Amino acid sequence: MSAPLLLVTEAPVQPDQLDRAVKGWLEFQADRPDGRRLYRSLEDHSLLELRPLSGLQELATLQEEAAALWDAVAPALAGDLRRQVHDFVEAVKDTADPLPATPYVQLRRVEVKPPVIDAYRGWRERTIFETVRAAPESEVFIAYHSLLSTEPGVLFVAGFSVPPAQHNAVFRTPGYEAILTEVREKYIVTRGGDQGLFTKTYARIEA
Repeated sequence: MSAPLLLVTEAPVQPDQLDRAVKGWLEFQADRPDGRRLYRSLEDHSLLELRPLSGLQELATLQEEAAALWDAVAPALAGDLRRQVHDFVEAVKDTADPLPATPYVQLRRVEVKPPVIDAYRGWRERTIFETVRAAPESEVFIAYHSLLSTEPGVLFVAGFSVPPAQHNAVFRTPGYEAILTEVREKYIVTRGGDQGLFTKTYARIEA
């Protein structure tokens, strides 16, 4: 079953220091067998950690952990660590584990205009979620909402095993383009470009 709370930590890495950052991060995780997983971005030089939380009480260890992770990876980073906490909303395709066990995950963020959030929830059930349910390429699809975040709004966590291009083709049809046009026009906050609607793909790193 999906994690009720999700701690997302991401950091940009110096291009020539990726192996060093991965080694340090995995060593940090080895002392904390709580289901967290490490991923590398397929689009830039960054690492992502997903950590399942059963409740906010688990954040009590964050200060100590933040210092330990900093010591482990800071020399290899190109920028600071970014942390966010997201609250579970619903699972379109659930996972047996708190996190997807798939080789790839994709984070899709949508900042919705607050006055239309209820309408958006009904709309996405008929459009986005129906597309996901009909696509065998999409194995896991979980909807969260920001609880503590500098990137507020909806967070979709997708898990899949097929090559990313094959998975992404599901969302690059004329029908899905029409869905994206509608969501831009009716529901999302726009701040120039697609800042209110963006996607990033990661590959899982095994210890």
